[in-house]
Amino acid sequence: MKSKRHAKILELISEYKIDTQEELQDRLNKEGFSVTQATVSRDIKELRLIKTQCTDGTYRYTIHSDKNSKADLSFKFHAIFSEAVNSVVYAQNLVVVKCYTGMANAACAALDSIHWDGLVGTIAGDDTILLVMKDEKYAQSITEELNKLAQ
Repeated sequence: MKSKRHAKILELISEYKIDTQEELQDRLNKEGFSVTQATVSRDIKELRLIKTQCTDGTYRYTIHSDKNSKADLSFKFHAIFSEAVNSVVYAQNLVVVKCYTGMANAACAALDSIHWDGLVGTIAGDDTILLVMKDEKYAQSITEELNKLAQ
């Protein structure tokens, strides 16, 4: 069932301009897949979908391509991150990234595409990303780097 749902997701994002998890959930439900928002969120992560900017300035889910070079991933990360992020702060080993509404998932997907020393994991909401770091030293270091990129 999961593989059929994943195939349908890929079909839907190639056919429609889908820019929210809710819209993807609605389309899946209409196609006969009874899914929750949590399932859609997991599917997006497993499929490595990212939000990319369209020519008209709106965003849509697209397929992350593993054939991209490291330099290309770095450029895409910087472009997405600098447009999406308002602030980055840390407390102990936790880093909180505040984004413009609706941009946290795209910024988090871009963040996840780059290897960061000391990063244990990430979780994104609508306008906030939480990064869990190994310790406070790593949290301080990534906060400094991300603040440079957000400017």
